[in-house]
Amino acid sequence: MISPRFFLAGAAITIAACSTNPRSDRVEAKFDPVSGRLTELMVDAKKDGKPDVYSYMDGQKFIRIEIDQNEDGKIDRWEYYGDDQKLVKIGLSSANDGKPDTWVYQAPDGSIGKRERSLNRDGKVSRTEFYDKGVLARVEEDTDGDGKIDKWETYANGALASASFDPTHTGRPTTTVDYRADAAKKEGAARK
Repeated sequence: MISPRFFLAGAAITIAACSTNPRSDRVEAKFDPVSGRLTELMVDAKKDGKPDVYSYMDGQKFIRIEIDQNEDGKIDRWEYYGDDQKLVKIGLSSANDGKPDTWVYQAPDGSIGKRERSLNRDGKVSRTEFYDKGVLARVEEDTDGDGKIDKWETYANGALASASFDPTHTGRPTTTVDYRADAAKKEGAARK
């Protein structure tokens, strides 16, 4: 499940933004010089004198929140919000280097619905994992970086059930390995 911890931080930021003093020892606000609209809030959530939460705003609406959770000076969590102010996706950095390479989308039930990954860490999604009630169900992957899916995996109860491949770049699998059938053959041979 996606942590609601930062939704509370967002609420605190909104309250701070609505206060009469837009600048305090923990919150700094920036405004558009022409329109006067709020554009950014920087928050020192850990009260150590350094901002660790950066909220990019359109007035009172969140666009994106960037968080330096371990205070190493590099962002390691990105939260993207829709026009309805609901969290759309969360970005993460697997290398903890300030560059997002994984994006997680929440399902309606609160579990993980989809995870996109940039395996080459170039910002281009090369692997998409689809979940059913938080359990991995299937995967689509561009293994050669040409922008086309060429590998498909299906899962049953969290275990790899089949893998299909398209080495000819037709957009359709030409080879499929069914691990369930292989397991059944091995089980039958073991009984003999």
